[in-house]
Amino acid sequence: MRRILSFLTPYRLAIIIALFLMLIELTVELIQPLLIAHIIDEGILKEDLSVVLLWGGVLIGCSFIAFFSGVVNSFYSSHVSQSFGFDVRKSLYDKVQAFSFTNFSQFPTSSLITRLTNDVTMLQNTVFMSLRIMMRAPLLVIGSVIMAFFVSPGLALVLVIAVPLLVLFLVLIMRKAGALFKAVQRRVDHVNNVMQENLAGIRLIRAFLRENHEVTRFKQSSGALMEKTVSAFRLVEVTMPIILLLMNASILFILWFGSVEVSAGQASVGDVVAVVNYATRMTGALSIVTMIIMVFSRAKASGERVSEVLGSEIDVIDKELSEEHTISEGSISFQNVTFTYPGTEVEIIKKLSFHVNPGERVSILGATGSGKSTLFQLIPRLYDIDQGKILIDGWENSFIKLEHLRKQIGFVPQEAMLFTGTVRDNIMWGNEHATLDEIKEAAARAQIHEAIMKLPKQYDTVVGQKGVNLSGGQKQRLSIARALVRKPVILLMDDSTSALDMKTEARLLDELSQFSCTTLMITQKISTTMASDQVLLLDDGEIIAQGSHQSLLKSSKLYQQIVESQVGKEALTLVERGH
Repeated sequence: MRRILSFLTPYRLAIIIALFLMLIELTVELIQPLLIAHIIDEGILKEDLSVVLLWGGVLIGCSFIAFFSGVVNSFYSSHVSQSFGFDVRKSLYDKVQAFSFTNFSQFPTSSLITRLTNDVTMLQNTVFMSLRIMMRAPLLVIGSVIMAFFVSPGLALVLVIAVPLLVLFLVLIMRKAGALFKAVQRRVDHVNNVMQENLAGIRLIRAFLRENHEVTRFKQSSGALMEKTVSAFRLVEVTMPIILLLMNASILFILWFGSVEVSAGQASVGDVVAVVNYATRMTGALSIVTMIIMVFSRAKASGERVSEVLGSEIDVIDKELSEEHTISEGSISFQNVTFTYPGTEVEIIKKLSFHVNPGERVSILGATGSGKSTLFQLIPRLYDIDQGKILIDGWENSFIKLEHLRKQIGFVPQEAMLFTGTVRDNIMWGNEHATLDEIKEAAARAQIHEAIMKLPKQYDTVVGQKGVNLSGGQKQRLSIARALVRKPVILLMDDSTSALDMKTEARLLDELSQFSCTTLMITQKISTTMASDQVLLLDDGEIIAQGSHQSLLKSSKLYQQIVESQVGKEALTLVERGH
């Protein structure tokens, strides 16, 4: 929690003002029983109206002061809590944006969403309530005991016995509730995860008629959340009857013992009323403690979850000797590169070595799990390698500043990911400073310009979330345009032409050949490899064949089988002859 509380430091002045105003409210509340006792003893019992009017006026004036202090306190408390929540949420989001892929594997997406929303809101509300109510409740209990001693030490002894017992009880409840609310937050994560999967896969669910199955899954997850929440609230709610029972018993004893002291002349009626008043105020304050226990228990759990993210160590960062190197040529060299995903022992890439000359087009083939996509992720340092070197223009990529490295690489992922906004916005996502002409040029090269011009508002047409209102081929070509508008020196395309027909793909490859960049393409299409300068055939993280399309037809039986499976045996003979 120390990490979380540090976000309050910039608002120290506002916190001091809020606490000062809260103390004014508290002081008025503690003085009021004394004023009431004085009015009873000196005014009502002695039938002196002037005393009643005078001190009654003072009592009303104090109430106005407390009212004004409360209003201003609410303003400052809101300012601190809202600003605190903004700062925590921003720092949390900035941290997530800086995450490496390894960090993302530690936290499910649904959990990060819950921490950015639910957990931060809980902390924000706790700060507000602490400055407005929570600090006041325990101070009111302590102050009431002290003032009761000042009025009548004998009657106050009842409160001295009752309060420590209640405090000990409340501490035990808070510890138990903290663990329960932490479990509740984990269940919230699980519910969010089920909802996220369901909404993302709604088309598949409808196609396979799995609505009932998904409803059952959600009911089970939501039911588990309900059970944990009910258990936590049940524990917290049991504190209220016990507090009321003990405090009401204390008030009854004060009234009984007070009547004896009044009869004996050892206390006045006003003294008894004042002590009862303090006991009543303590009962109200202690009842608020029930809410305090619940809020602080949940805030503690939320604080730990937020701190866990903020305290995560990011493994892919700029090294001390990193330089702002500009990639100008685009040559790529892998030298005995080995890579294992964090937390696993299986080597995905095994002593991989190859070289790509500037401006070359290289196709990478291989079965699922052969390491093709992993190889792509290593070039822009989405992961750091375990052994070997990756050289870009002769520089180790680990010694090029990440911003400079990734800024000069265009990446087209296997799954086309578009964002809510216009077509223009989605292409400009690759280069926020791109002009309309540059956007249109990139779209034309990606073979999507004509399709865009047929849309209702052309480049200003709004794309639904994840491009829901576009076809698979259109989404892929928009993703390619987004990469091309960066004018990258190195272009990485991860099976990003799979939804394109052969004619569109041929035009796209022709355009790319006129684009001055080094291009690496993961593909399963022989039509793509035929137009490449070099082909790498991967299997189990190793290169088992390397060369041009024609040379692999002669030297690699596996490559021959792949070609034959796509073009047929007779066509293979023609391909081998160069037709």
